Amino acid sequence: MKILLKATLIIIPLLAIIFGGIFAYEYFQRPAERLLLATTTSTYDSGLLDYLTPVFEGKYNVKVDIISVGTGQAIEIAKRGDADLVLVHSKDLELAFVNSTHGIHRVGVMYNDFIIVGPISDSAGAKDLSNATEAFKRIADKGAEGNVIFISRADKSGTHTLELSIWSKLGMTPSNKTQAWYLEAGAAMGTVLRMSNEKGAYTLTDRATWLSFKSLLVNMAILVQGDKILLNPYAVILVNPEKYPKRNYRGAVALAKFMISEEGQNLIANFKKEGETLFTPIARNLELAKKLGFPDQENELTWYDAQKP
Repeated sequence: MKILLKATLIIIPLLAIIFGGIFAYEYFQRPAERLLLATTTSTYDSGLLDYLTPVFEGKYNVKVDIISVGTGQAIEIAKRGDADLVLVHSKDLELAFVNSTHGIHRVGVMYNDFIIVGPISDSAGAKDLSNATEAFKRIADKGAEGNVIFISRADKSGTHTLELSIWSKLGMTPSNKTQAWYLEAGAAMGTVLRMSNEKGAYTLTDRATWLSFKSLLVNMAILVQGDKILLNPYAVILVNPEKYPKRNYRGAVALAKFMISEEGQNLIANFKKEGETLFTPIARNLELAKKLGFPDQENELTWYDAQKP
């Protein structure tokens, strides 16, 4: 009996140490699971994701890996099953992604705006116009005279898609094969801004990237802003787990839910560069979300709020 009691007194602490160690490993030292977000260069270059993701990672023990490309490329990556979710900004491309059933639960997160920037000298006379289409017309007219240059991202990004839609309003499809004044960079926004600064060229950019690179763009200024067509909403869309069951769907739901939660929205609202807010949250502003192209926002919020990832 004494031997059994002694054995018990030894075994119980030993088991406590073993199971305590397992518990500690499971909850404190467990390797973080991986989550792959395909997103636009604007959300990455602005520093927003470097600001947001550490908060999320600390709460969920998830390591977020980021692929930063244009919206079109981000969606193509997701369609191949090489990402868990996307954060993008091109309504037509987003809806096509969802309608193809590769993406699900599109929800509005935030918006910023596009601006037309160019050389301080402004040979095209675009400064202070409130109409982006008229500004493009003046740039094209002066370009045809050999006086100005316009640089396009030409990378199927959300920025490129908007740019082409503005040219189409003028009945134009410019190309560097037919217009000497039109340069197709095939590059990210930061690269295009630096090129424009060096060449004294005009371009279309999102405000967040402009503010991030502004200190380097000493030859440039904002010329056109405020036109309604320049508003730039961002959506989060999950990759369909039925098509890609090996993707991290649970983690994707958790990140999307975090971004549209009150905490995530407040973080976005408080993210600033040079005292300026770069992105305005819209997830919980149903009226504004609907105006910006998210008619199902209320239903999507209800769905996300009910999830327990």
